[in-house]
Amino acid sequence: MEITLEAVDQVRERTGVSYSEAKEALEKSNGNVVDAIVALEEASKPEEKTNAIVEKLKKAFKDGNVTKIQMKKDDKVILSIPVNVGLVGGVVGASLAPWAIIPAALAAYGFDCKFELIKDDGSTEDVD
Repeated sequence: MEITLEAVDQVRERTGVSYSEAKEALEKSNGNVVDAIVALEEASKPEEKTNAIVEKLKKAFKDGNVTKIQMKKDDKVILSIPVNVGLVGGVVGASLAPWAIIPAALAAYGFDCKFELIKDDGSTEDVD
C-alpha cells in the first residue's frame, strides 16, 4: 500500500482535514480514498450532534420552561441537573459553561446516552 500525495490531496479537498489526518485516514483504509473520506466524515458526526444539543439547551434556557436536564442510558437516569443549578453555574462561569457541556455531550454520545429536558408541566423532550 502506497499513500500518494494525490490521494492525500483528494482526501484533504473533500474533508478539509490536515495532511497528517488525511495520511492517517488513508493508512487506516489501506490507501482507499473513498473509505478514508467516509471514516473522516463518521469521526466528525459527534461534534455536529454536540453542537445541535448545545443549541437546543440554549434555546430551552432562553424559553425558560425547563426545570431539569437528564442524561439517560438504557432508560436509566445517569445524571439529573436542575436548571437553577445550571443557571448558577452559567452565571458564575459564563464563558466556561458552554465548554463544559461539549465534552460531556461528546462523552455521552460515546456511551450511547440520551439527553432529555423535563418541562414545567412534567412533559419531556428528547434533545437528541
